[in-house]
Amino acid sequence: MQLPVRPRRLRATPAMRRLVTDVRLHPGDLVLPVFVREGIDAPQPIRTLPGVVQHTRASLVATAKEAVAAGLGGIMLFGVPEHLDAVGSGADDPDGILNVALKDVRDAVGDDIVVMADLCLDEFTDHGHCGVLDAAGRVDNDATLERYASMALAQAAAGAHVLGPSGMMDGQIGVLRAALDGAGHEDVSLFAYAVKYASGFYGPFREAVNSQLKGDRRTYQQDPAAGVAEALREVRLDLDEGADMVMVKPGLPYLDVLRAVAEVSDVPVASYQVSGEYAMVEFAAQAGALDRDRVALESLLALRRAGAQIVLTYWALDAARGWIG
Repeated sequence: MQLPVRPRRLRATPAMRRLVTDVRLHPGDLVLPVFVREGIDAPQPIRTLPGVVQHTRASLVATAKEAVAAGLGGIMLFGVPEHLDAVGSGADDPDGILNVALKDVRDAVGDDIVVMADLCLDEFTDHGHCGVLDAAGRVDNDATLERYASMALAQAAAGAHVLGPSGMMDGQIGVLRAALDGAGHEDVSLFAYAVKYASGFYGPFREAVNSQLKGDRRTYQQDPAAGVAEALREVRLDLDEGADMVMVKPGLPYLDVLRAVAEVSDVPVASYQVSGEYAMVEFAAQAGALDRDRVALESLLALRRAGAQIVLTYWALDAARGWIG
């Protein structure tokens, strides 16, 4: 029987599949998250994140140059300080590890790649929460916003093109925009972690930043059981306050949310493929359960297909060099 329509014709060869594909992945879509640690003289492997390290300042600069050569869209810096205290004083110290590393990277790569800074207190506090605690041990939203504003000015002065406030404090985008504009940093962009869930997929990240967290962050991060309506409300608030980009985090467990956000946002939408998503594939591949490169690429395509224009992923360099470059 001769079928009038044969969809398989459009899958017949690799060249045909490339020609008609709906979703493309380019190195410029990808952002590489990196960790820089104070007080080490060689990169330190992270046990739960195979292939990822805590960088020295020198190895971080070398990696930033590799990211430029690979054509990546951006690099997101996270600091791992030696000294921790209740208010995260190292976060806005000009000589703190994150701020000196930002200056190192910006001096090395200039405007050849977008240099991003994580803006949160959890890496710098001795209690591991994303904000300042009140007398009852709860995160004080407004006191935390004061600290975030100070961090923003320090990171902008260090040379960050983009700040990524990830603490999920109410009103954080508006406070940061006002602080930056008031100090003459109108060109520094805000990459809002608009939809960030209290997820179990962050486990390896906690090791990567030597997190001191006891308890959880459910009072300020979103409930995984919450519907799309809550996510969209958070996005609208950040957009109204001046967010330049918005993010959904984690990635694959929240593709429905990512799609809904992409449909309403009039600014670029990103997804962060978090440490647990990466680690699952890496450890499964080590066990021989799956093809690492194939599954990793498939997961990146899923995020793009759901509506992410930008993807933060620990596979960014591998993808750019071998899978899509």
